[in-house]
Amino acid sequence: MNKNELYQELYQQVDALISDESDTIANMANISALLFEHLTQVNWVGFYRLINNELVLGPFQGKVACIRIPVGTGVCGNAVSQSITQRVADVHSFDGHIACDATTNSEIVIPIKLNNEVIAVLDIDSTVYDHFDEDDQQGLESIINLFENIMIKHGVIN
Repeated sequence: MNKNELYQELYQQVDALISDESDTIANMANISALLFEHLTQVNWVGFYRLINNELVLGPFQGKVACIRIPVGTGVCGNAVSQSITQRVADVHSFDGHIACDATTNSEIVIPIKLNNEVIAVLDIDSTVYDHFDEDDQQGLESIINLFENIMIKHGVIN
């Protein structure tokens, strides 16, 4: 199965898992578990929630992680401050990278928005350099877009 087919299948599975559930944390937990199970060569998949202008660890799969990340710091913090996906081929050359796990070599972080405001991020790490490409970005962004729409459907407020 190619990446586009994989992400189409993951999109459908995420839709089936979360479309009728209004609890954001439960949905984050299932999304992170599903992605961790099906994406290859990833060592961490999880969410950070924006609380009081700071990213706070949410549901995840993988090794223990940094609990708090200031906005504008590291890959996750930059995804929030710039409000765009961050795809980093080599985290060791990323100025201000926060090394929660020294085995991580590449990372992708997708902002999650509600009412055009970032409320959280999806963070995925890989031990492989330059692991994430445009197909990964598009596939993951479509899953996050689905998650955002389901939050809106259920009246989740920031």
